[in-house]
Amino acid sequence: MTPQQAPHLTTGHEITVRRGHFWIPGERVEAEHGTVQRAPMFVHWEAPPVVTRPEPLVLVHGGGGQGTDWTGTPDGRPGWATRFVEAGFAVYVVDRCGHGRSPLHPDIVGAMGEQFPYEAAQALFLPDDARTTHTQWTYERDIGSDDLDQLLGAMGSLPADLAESQRMDADRLARLLDIVGPAVVVTHSAGGPVGWLVADSRPKQVAAIAAIEPVGPPFADFPGLGKLAWGLTAHRITYDPPLHRPEEAESADPATLRIPALADTPIAVVSGGSSAFAEFAPHVVDFLNTAGARAEPVHLPEYGITGNGHGLTFEANSDHTITPVIDWITEHDQTPIEE
Repeated sequence: MTPQQAPHLTTGHEITVRRGHFWIPGERVEAEHGTVQRAPMFVHWEAPPVVTRPEPLVLVHGGGGQGTDWTGTPDGRPGWATRFVEAGFAVYVVDRCGHGRSPLHPDIVGAMGEQFPYEAAQALFLPDDARTTHTQWTYERDIGSDDLDQLLGAMGSLPADLAESQRMDADRLARLLDIVGPAVVVTHSAGGPVGWLVADSRPKQVAAIAAIEPVGPPFADFPGLGKLAWGLTAHRITYDPPLHRPEEAESADPATLRIPALADTPIAVVSGGSSAFAEFAPHVVDFLNTAGARAEPVHLPEYGITGNGHGLTFEANSDHTITPVIDWITEHDQTPIEE
């Protein structure tokens, strides 16, 4: 963000006139000091004056971030949420349970892990070994820079219990879809498993999934964070034939791992050309297709968009990286809008 100019004086924003917010409530539980709510989910929504796309988008952030990951960039430009609205979509941007504006108390929600450090953000979003090809990271790179301060300002603690975190997120998102109706779920990074899980619980409400740099590969173990013990999720997902323990899923013949809720669901797995996540993205696509989905890779260099890493949603060319995603959603969203 350029400190010499106030944000309201910058250009690049189209005016939208309809926006609001609400919460998806958490469970009411008894605490020593009274009845409290456990892990509500904050939802910000915005829509253009005239919605021209029939199905809204639900944007799910990743890692230790929050919904602001979708609303702006480290240098202060409009984020993907704004560009989606300008393209005619209504968008619902959530703060996952315990993140951002979704309140957290460890005695009620559960223990949280360590605060997300600068060094981890550097390794994830701007690794030194990709410096020569990662040309769309044009921001400052060193700890102490304004750009990294903006990036880290939104990042809080990661959950100590990855499976429970995903369960809570999927439960709240399912109830959000009960309100807004069928929607396209757009996830990023560690928000990816929540997309698969909400489809598992509300298959008729998930019109499609655009998974931006989703975590993987299947059954990956992330030190200090947790394991995708059920394949692409840490929380239990429904297989057919049924599986009762995660060890059964990992030891099963991969060709037998069918997920009925994902049957024929259109899924885009989007990856940047200079991201380490691109190395295992084909394995994610294969796993989803074996499960029964209609998954396909959207690798940005194949669309003439190069130099992007894991943070492709807010890198220097974010107005370009969103284009194939909008095109993909539009192609898979042919429902006529109701007058």
